[in-house]
Amino acid sequence: MTTQHLSPLTMLLSRHTRRRAFIALLGASAATWPFVARAQQPAMPMVAFLNSASPGGGYGPIVAAFRQGLKEAGYVEGQNVTVEYRWAEGQYDRVPMIALELVGRQVAVLVANSPGVQALKEAITTTPIVFTTAADPVQIGLVASMSRPGGNVTGATMLASELVPKRLELAHELVPTASVIAALINPANRSTAEPQSRDLQAAARTLGLQLHVVHASTERDFDTVFASLARLRPGALVIGSDAFFISRNEQLATLAVRHAMPTIFQDRAFAAAGGLMSYGGSLAEAYRQAGIYTGRILKGEKPADLPVIQPTKFELIINLKTARTLGLEVPPPLLARADEVIE
Repeated sequence: MTTQHLSPLTMLLSRHTRRRAFIALLGASAATWPFVARAQQPAMPMVAFLNSASPGGGYGPIVAAFRQGLKEAGYVEGQNVTVEYRWAEGQYDRVPMIALELVGRQVAVLVANSPGVQALKEAITTTPIVFTTAADPVQIGLVASMSRPGGNVTGATMLASELVPKRLELAHELVPTASVIAALINPANRSTAEPQSRDLQAAARTLGLQLHVVHASTERDFDTVFASLARLRPGALVIGSDAFFISRNEQLATLAVRHAMPTIFQDRAFAAAGGLMSYGGSLAEAYRQAGIYTGRILKGEKPADLPVIQPTKFELIINLKTARTLGLEVPPPLLARADEVIE
């Protein structure tokens, strides 16, 4: 049937039906436009957060500090950046392999702590690397200088390894009658183990002390270490700066008190967990700064132009409750210098 045989009403209904169908089709097409636009937008940049320790223990607040730094730089995880977290669980030799795997996934920035960063620098020459380290990054070959790092690497240092001899002095000041002091070092941390042992021996000679160095690189080693300390009978224990030890700071604090061993470590969380003393810069602040630098690099800045961040303050924390438990009288001059006293 042709349109000339249709009634006016039928023709009107036919035109109305076609109009409604066209509007429905137009609406359906418009509804798909946002999805098409989203599909055409570039994917969020991916940041790789690689740590040689374990996610528990002292590293819970560290991740939060890193996220805070990212946020301050304008990046919120899940909104405009994705973060892939990987942990070597104290197996430092795994760090380079994990890093290469992450770089193969086209990460925009690799955030890594030492140890392992030296190997990453040699193997990864284009992907920006933001490090956190306890060591002097110039001495261990990470950067050319603090002010002009050069290359694709920059970050934050706690200079914690440099403070190990100072911790020995503080331990001696707390227990001045002790002639023997012990030091716990992680031999798996090649970037800091030998320098820390050497510097501690030199400081011990200056103070007229005998130093015994004991080693641990796994949790299984802790029982052996404290059994050795029971035989050596040192007056105090200095724990070397190390990522694995930080991730086990609560366990180390508990063991030190259980074995009645006056102990000093780098991280405030150690003293907060019941350890006797801590002295060092803020680990959380270093990771916050690493988050800020990560955001700045995502915005286009180059690692070579970002100076290495150094701590501006070192804090002495004394747990007075633990001192009483150990039967120690904290010398008033030492107590007066404490930045925080935990009752």
